[in-house]
Amino acid sequence: MQAVADAVPEVLELSRHLVQAQEEERKRISRELHDEAGQGLMVLRLYLGTLVSESPNPELRMKIEEAMSMLDLTIGDLRRIIARLSPRMLEELGLMAAIRKEGKEARELSKSTGMRPRLILPMGFGELDHEIEIALYRSVQEALHNVAKHSRAKNFVIRFGIEDGLAVLRVEDDGVGFSGKGTSRSRSFGLLGMRERIAALGGTVRIRSRKGTGTRITVMLPLPASAARHASRTDLLAGAGGFSSKYEGALETQTNLSPANTHNVHQVHSS
Repeated sequence: MQAVADAVPEVLELSRHLVQAQEEERKRISRELHDEAGQGLMVLRLYLGTLVSESPNPELRMKIEEAMSMLDLTIGDLRRIIARLSPRMLEELGLMAAIRKEGKEARELSKSTGMRPRLILPMGFGELDHEIEIALYRSVQEALHNVAKHSRAKNFVIRFGIEDGLAVLRVEDDGVGFSGKGTSRSRSFGLLGMRERIAALGGTVRIRSRKGTGTRITVMLPLPASAARHASRTDLLAGAGGFSSKYEGALETQTNLSPANTHNVHQVHSS
């Protein structure tokens, strides 16, 4: 038993190193997609635009314009892939802006699926360690991927705040839920990856779900004392005021959505 206990720090350090290597590989792939595939597609679009303007055949112009429309969709998909691989928003503007961007994409998703997203975030927030920000952001991405692909939810909510020296992220939905036996392999691997990433930083992931009652994912990461104080102080200075915990939809009746910190929150919901 002592040997196992002694090996735990080494395993966590190895896991942390692997996560860092994975992030570096994501950045490399992102740069290559942007510099090679992205530039190639833009040049192709330029050529097609030239053909449209020079073609005397109306039927041919229409076909070229259809091809350009398909190409524009492909370019948009590529940009989203690049953004997910290496989120520039996170590096340039920080965690809150990056989560809000994910929320905006979720709102676009809701237009086609009928899901209603809601974000409850601090309006002002201090910087966290970069590794912690990446881990939290990747957790948001994985959680929203599960919501979109598996939950069949009508509503979902993302919350973030500092509680007792911990960075706490919660993602909840009112979907079909799942049990251990019925969990798909893709969802299992995604949640396992989330657990390993958070555990490597000394944190925990709690998942509560039952069939028919929705799912709640809670991510908790310990913060250095100075970082926790700075984050809380920044949040207090952002402004006063509270928010109504009354949720628009069925989620309110199934899970307790009252936030631990009811001041200074930023709410985004679909219209």
